[in-house]
Amino acid sequence: MPGIGTVVNVIAVIAGSIIGILFGKKIKLEIRDSLMKTAGIAVIFIGGAGAFSGLLKVSTGNGGTLETYGTLMMIISLIVGTLAGELIKIENKLDRFGEWLKIKCHATEDGGFVGAFVNTSLIICVGAMAVVGAIEDGIGGNPATLFAKALLDFLIVIIMASTLGKGCIFAFIPIAILQGSITALSRFAEPVLSMGTVISDMSLVGNVLIFAVGINICFGKKFRVGNMLPSLIVAIIYSVIQYYL
Repeated sequence: MPGIGTVVNVIAVIAGSIIGILFGKKIKLEIRDSLMKTAGIAVIFIGGAGAFSGLLKVSTGNGGTLETYGTLMMIISLIVGTLAGELIKIENKLDRFGEWLKIKCHATEDGGFVGAFVNTSLIICVGAMAVVGAIEDGIGGNPATLFAKALLDFLIVIIMASTLGKGCIFAFIPIAILQGSITALSRFAEPVLSMGTVISDMSLVGNVLIFAVGINICFGKKFRVGNMLPSLIVAIIYSVIQYYL
C-alpha cells in the first residue's frame, strides 16, 4: 500500500522520541552533551559520504581514475536555492511554527524546544533516503527504503531526544507532510523524475544539507539550513533543463 513507509517512519520518530525523553532525564548533562556531539559527527559523515558518492565517480574508460560530476549543478542549486530561501525566510517560519508548538504543548520554559524541533526535522527530512524512499513507495509501492530509514531515524531520534528534549517528537509533522506529499505526487511526477539525473541530483544536494545540519549540531548554528531547502527544487529544475539541452 503506497504510504505505508511514511506511516512506519512517523511511528518510529514518535517512539524514538518518547524513549529518548524518558531515559534522557536519567543521563548526566556531560554525557548528554557528548551524545549530542557524537550524533552530530555521525550526521556529518552520513551527509558527507552521500555527497561525495554523488560527486565522485570512478571512470571506466580512463584507467579507473576518479572524476567529479555534478559540481556546477550543486553550486548553482545551493546558491540560487539559498537566495530564494533567505528572501522567503523559511527558517523564520519554521522557528515560528516551533514556537507555536511550544505554546500549545505548554513548554514555554523549555528554551531548547524550537531548536530540537527544527534540527531533528531537518536531519530526518532532507536526506536522500527521504526523497528516494518516498518516490519508490509511491511509484512502485516499495517501502523498503523508508523502512530502513525508519530504523535509522528511530536510533538518531533517541539520542537527540535524550539530549534536546521533547521538541524532537514533533519532527513527525514535517516528515509526514514531506514524505506523504512526495509519495502521493510521485505517480503524477514520474515523467519528470525519470528524466536524466533528477533523483541523483536531488540526493546530492540533500546530502550537502545534511552535512550542514551536522555542523550546526556539533559547533552551534553556523548555517540557516531551513533557508537552503529550495536548493532541492533548483536541483530538479537544473536537471530537467540539462535533459532537454
